[in-house]
Amino acid sequence: MSKLGVAVIGVGFWGKNHVRVFNELAETELIAVCDVSKERAISIGEKYGVEAYSDSKELLKRKDIEAVSICTWTTTHSVEAMRALKAGKHTFVEKPLASTIKEAKRIVDFAKREGKHLAVGFIERFNPGVQRTKEILAKGEIGELVSATAKRVSQWPERIGDVGIVKDYAIHEIDIMRNIFEDDPIAVYAKVGNLKHVKYEDYAQMMLTFQQGKTAFIEANWLTPYKVRKLSLTGSDAIVELDYLSQEITIETSKRMTKPRYEWKEPLKLELQNFAEKMIRDEEPEVTGIDGLKALIIAEAAIKSSEKDHSIRLNLDRLS
Repeated sequence: MSKLGVAVIGVGFWGKNHVRVFNELAETELIAVCDVSKERAISIGEKYGVEAYSDSKELLKRKDIEAVSICTWTTTHSVEAMRALKAGKHTFVEKPLASTIKEAKRIVDFAKREGKHLAVGFIERFNPGVQRTKEILAKGEIGELVSATAKRVSQWPERIGDVGIVKDYAIHEIDIMRNIFEDDPIAVYAKVGNLKHVKYEDYAQMMLTFQQGKTAFIEANWLTPYKVRKLSLTGSDAIVELDYLSQEITIETSKRMTKPRYEWKEPLKLELQNFAEKMIRDEEPEVTGIDGLKALIIAEAAIKSSEKDHSIRLNLDRLS
């Protein structure tokens, strides 16, 4: 099998993990790295024995790079993604796809016109715990899905400086709810605000309404002194709870509680491996640009809902 030539643009807090994984995967050949910090780019490049750049325009001139992973600050996603697509590269963009809906639409439309694949980094889609939870749901083990609740809380991560809690944390759960319900929400009602951070909101609670009255509840904040990442699904016959971090699942019915045992696997490695395999086969990525756009539309609607103090209707079918 031929390897996919890849590069990573932005090798800071999270990007350096992309570099590590691409270097480890059998499906990829890490060609180069890029970062606005020349010193950081050189340091990472030397560690993995690849070329280092401080200007992505120069990196993108290389013909041996077939795909790039963009892990820069959200406010630069649009510029970097458009550069990569114009250079003819398949493009993986860490969530959120862009800082605004307008930018995200531009990226999605351009990728479609150019015939290049665009993937968005929603890592929890590849969390084995999430995938097993979906299998449990599909098998009917909890009956009919009624509602879902997600909690993603911790202290403020210093890596964040250009988006608030909704577009950085809650957007993960927005995507997971779309994936779990296999549908788009028709309305969102939210309360967001800031207690400790002046520039951006640092807490959010939102409710997504789906067809047939089904609902999803999301809590996210940068205030809780310890990290919690949990998902709970309430069915007509049972409740299943997942800890994203440990990937442990608990299934509870009226008669018994079970905790299946599984091997822990790294979600990022599974995510990037899936991306590489799809690109090698020239197939649409698992999480598309449309998925990224829809999640961003819902996120911005949540912020608007809080500002207006009423629910916001959604019409996402037109984007499918």
